[in-house]
Amino acid sequence: MKERKIPEPKPAFVERIKKLLPDKIDNKNYWEISKTEPVNSIRINTLKSNPEEVIKKLENYGWKLNQPWKSFPEILIVEGKTPTGKSGEILISEKLAKLEPGELGRSLEHLLGYYYIQELSSMLPVLAIAPKKNETYLDLCASPGSKTTQAGALMKNSGTIIANEVSLGRMRILASNLERCGVTNTIITRKDGRDFCRKSAEKNIKFDKILVDAPCSGEGTLRSSPKTYLMWNPQTIKSLSKLQKQLLKNAFLCLKPGGEIVYSTCTHAPEENEEVVDSVLNEFKNEIELIPLELPLKTRPGLTTWNEKIYDERVRLAKRVYPQDNNTEGFFVAKFRRVK
Repeated sequence: MKERKIPEPKPAFVERIKKLLPDKIDNKNYWEISKTEPVNSIRINTLKSNPEEVIKKLENYGWKLNQPWKSFPEILIVEGKTPTGKSGEILISEKLAKLEPGELGRSLEHLLGYYYIQELSSMLPVLAIAPKKNETYLDLCASPGSKTTQAGALMKNSGTIIANEVSLGRMRILASNLERCGVTNTIITRKDGRDFCRKSAEKNIKFDKILVDAPCSGEGTLRSSPKTYLMWNPQTIKSLSKLQKQLLKNAFLCLKPGGEIVYSTCTHAPEENEEVVDSVLNEFKNEIELIPLELPLKTRPGLTTWNEKIYDERVRLAKRVYPQDNNTEGFFVAKFRRVK
């Protein structure tokens, strides 16, 4: 993997990663992979086609594809393409060239919604919650629609998805992606997620499954968004942690007994991950349980201590995804069930 020039990380962030990854080799691997471009990954939209058909079409472009997780054949990595000899073409090897910038998004198959460009770790929360046909499903922070369209495909356009988004601009992107992918079982709402859940609970509107893919500091997205190095600051983490706790607690209020919530972020920060999980376990005590989840890649358990804070031992059941373990972005996923 070719190393890129990236902004210099802030010393406080370097120290934080050192605390999270104290092993020197592990820490070194983290920084090395953070300087490389992420892999190109896509998800076949099974509402419009199937993996076999789409793979054939994409291979006609000379693209080299591979299915990283055999249990999920709709998920593909585009490793590169057959060299064409064009001027300016970048070769990965003798038999493989890089895709041109924007090439993934320019194909007819993408424009028609046969596949969705989505980072591998971004697909994990929906795989964890596994929405089924005819369920009622709430995607609380839905834009741009990666996970909403993924859920629509798993539900085969049955049941009901409420896709909530507070920003009008992001809501338009969400609507556009749902339309392109042919998702028809979805209602888009525009509301602060905390208010949406509170009012739903007051009106006794309850959901089988809820995804809280919360706004976060994005520490896990350094590979695709190096500007995160410049934007990072501890104060943002603190304020986001407060918002995330409110979102997750309010989401629990409109969950059916026996229903499930997945909480996820694309950050490494324990204040936004384990601390949020711990706060909900303490708030609802015997009404909620953190349940084990299986993901199709290498994960690490949730932390039980951070900066002198001690979290509930059950937080270990949450999953941390680090870029150096899987050649992905960083992610965090935790799954809860409301006890009947």
